[in-house]
Amino acid sequence: MSGPEVRTALVFGGQGQLGRALAETTGVGWRVAAVDLPEVDITSPGAAEVAIEAHQPALVINAAAYTAVDRAEQEPELATLVNAVGAGNVAAAAVAAGSRHVHISTDFVFDGRQGHPYEPKDPPRPLNVYGTSKLDGERRVEQATAGEALIFRTAWLYGVHGSNFVLTMLRLLGSRRSVQVVVDQVGTPTWTRSLARAIWVAAELPALRGVHHWTDAGVASWYDFAVAIREEALALHMLQQAAEVLPIPTTAYPTPAQRPSFSVLSKEQTWAALGIRPDHWRANLRLMLEELHGA
Repeated sequence: MSGPEVRTALVFGGQGQLGRALAETTGVGWRVAAVDLPEVDITSPGAAEVAIEAHQPALVINAAAYTAVDRAEQEPELATLVNAVGAGNVAAAAVAAGSRHVHISTDFVFDGRQGHPYEPKDPPRPLNVYGTSKLDGERRVEQATAGEALIFRTAWLYGVHGSNFVLTMLRLLGSRRSVQVVVDQVGTPTWTRSLARAIWVAAELPALRGVHHWTDAGVASWYDFAVAIREEALALHMLQQAAEVLPIPTTAYPTPAQRPSFSVLSKEQTWAALGIRPDHWRANLRLMLEELHGA
């Protein structure tokens, strides 16, 4: 007797922090095929089709993105090429192959001015090139798939791999006497493994489509997040001593890209649709740091 069927999920951006988390949390009955630069460039015409043809996936997950928010202000063409044109390429190739498609987007499609959590149906108004390019990508994905794709907007992603706020803060906390962190930008830190697990649950719900929001539970400012990283790292003895974390306003830390002051996403509809709820961001931060410490 043969065993249960194992389906292939092809992950574009497989070497990024979310791509690696997807491979580490693979759902039952799935195998991950991961592709990334330089072998597969989603901005190159035909590249996505070739990768999909090679792997014959039931599910295509696009976790590839240009995420350098500030640098995007100087490289708008490249950000748009990856986040919009590339996203459309992957979506169109998935449709042509009959594969279900999951696309990852961002809280930065909103301007942060409404003061309460954003619903998926709220009108997006990005403040910067990165957010604009990601919104363009969403629209191209929706057009290419006639609205059949599943688009997850998430926020403030971090994990043990790649480049993210947690890893940066650990380095700074261990090498400086004090660290200044913005206190008036509020969102929700989200562990890559939390989002990855949500995607695997969604993979078993074929009727789920359209735009959904997923982050961990709770809210925080970047300052709150940094203080929590410091406290948890000290408790785990990852740092023998740590820099003091000082709150500053956004005006004291000018950046090329303007950022939303309040980008909390409303997730209740998604939690209900998936039948799962994430832990609070602080609990997941502790788990991530424990994983990193044990690595």
